Amino acid sequence: MEWIALLLFVSVCLVLMAGYPVAFTLGGVALLFAFAGILLGVFDASELGLLPNRLFGILSNSTLIAVPLFVFMGMMLEKSRIAEHLLRTLARLFGPLPGGLAIAVVAVGALLAASTGIVGATVVTLGLLALPTMVRQGYRPDMASGLICATGTLGQMIPPSIALVLLGDVLSTAYQQAQLRQGLWSFDTVSIGDLFAGAIVPGLLLVLLYTGWILFTALRHPERAPAVQRGTAEGEPPLARALLTSLLPPLLLMVAVLGSILAGKATPTEAAAVGALGALLLALLRGELTLARLRDVMRGTTRVTSMVFMILIGASIFTLVFHGYGGGDAVERLLGSLPGGAFGAMLAVMLLIFLLGFILDFIEITFVVVPIVAPVLLMMGLDPVWLGIMIALNLQTSFLTPPFGFALFYLRGVAPESVPTSAIYRGVIPFIGIQLLLLILLALWPPLATWLPGLLYN
Repeated sequence: MEWIALLLFVSVCLVLMAGYPVAFTLGGVALLFAFAGILLGVFDASELGLLPNRLFGILSNSTLIAVPLFVFMGMMLEKSRIAEHLLRTLARLFGPLPGGLAIAVVAVGALLAASTGIVGATVVTLGLLALPTMVRQGYRPDMASGLICATGTLGQMIPPSIALVLLGDVLSTAYQQAQLRQGLWSFDTVSIGDLFAGAIVPGLLLVLLYTGWILFTALRHPERAPAVQRGTAEGEPPLARALLTSLLPPLLLMVAVLGSILAGKATPTEAAAVGALGALLLALLRGELTLARLRDVMRGTTRVTSMVFMILIGASIFTLVFHGYGGGDAVERLLGSLPGGAFGAMLAVMLLIFLLGFILDFIEITFVVVPIVAPVLLMMGLDPVWLGIMIALNLQTSFLTPPFGFALFYLRGVAPESVPTSAIYRGVIPFIGIQLLLLILLALWPPLATWLPGLLYN
């Protein structure tokens, strides 16, 4: 009955494309297939008896407590206007350079990614603050909008990233399953800290590649990214003092959160709690913390966290039914029969994730696709950290790929009417190419992802 598992996967994709809620689609369609299979005598009803233990395991998973804490930290930093101060200051610093304003946007996006890890908030914030200014200063609308979309997705790759937290939890389970299938009972483990460390070098490389593309474009076509004359508005502090007051708070927060994880002094959940408290204190010290703003942050955190956990519950039901129909064994045979061994299987999975990124969100792919294919790939001897970073970078690209790239929708919602949708779609094409180039480099040279975790954790 393995063909039913394939039909289940296709049915879920079609229902999602029709616009139905993700969590209820995953769980509801899977349960319909399970009940139909029970009535027809082709599905073992005892498989559903495992569901309560799975759901209890999700809700009692201490690692996933980091999700609401990181979301709270990101939303609180967004409300504290840290991006506005950063952008104004760095624009004064880099403005006189060719493409200087664009370089400032990349720098702000990287700092926000390392402070918040929330893609939607970063794209919207930069779209509101930077896009009108860039267009007013003579930047081509397609270049400005493409840059903002791409820079806003850095929070997907640069830790602390919500995507890496979720992916790390899924890969940890998949790695244990792979070792059990190989008859190993003394487990090696992969942690969220490993993925955070593995993402640092690729994340910084992505920032450098974006900056290099901006400089290349600005020098070759100065009219597309003109320099901006530096000036100090009335009442603004000197540049050196503005840099200190704008850069120091987010840098200290980065060190407190990411440094404690990489140094082994705190778990991701503990570091996330420190980050949430630090963001709260930062908003308080800036005078930006009000009861209404705190209420908005709490409601936003609750909505995002509820969405993530509901999708995770729905995905657990889906994978349970999918494996009950023998889908896992079918995927293992399919990937094992591809030419090229582990390389061929990895290439097929990367292509599948890239194509699914056109229609599915990264959370859906993480919870639905990765648990199915990751154990098979790990049994072939692939490094779990390298595999995780490859998947994360591929998922980041899905934010930019038309027609359903979420970064495109986020920016369209706040972009001025003078910036057409076609310009946004056209502007992201070079940055999709840059991300695919980094994906190829990472595939050819895995130490880009594995060197730092090996150095830190031996």
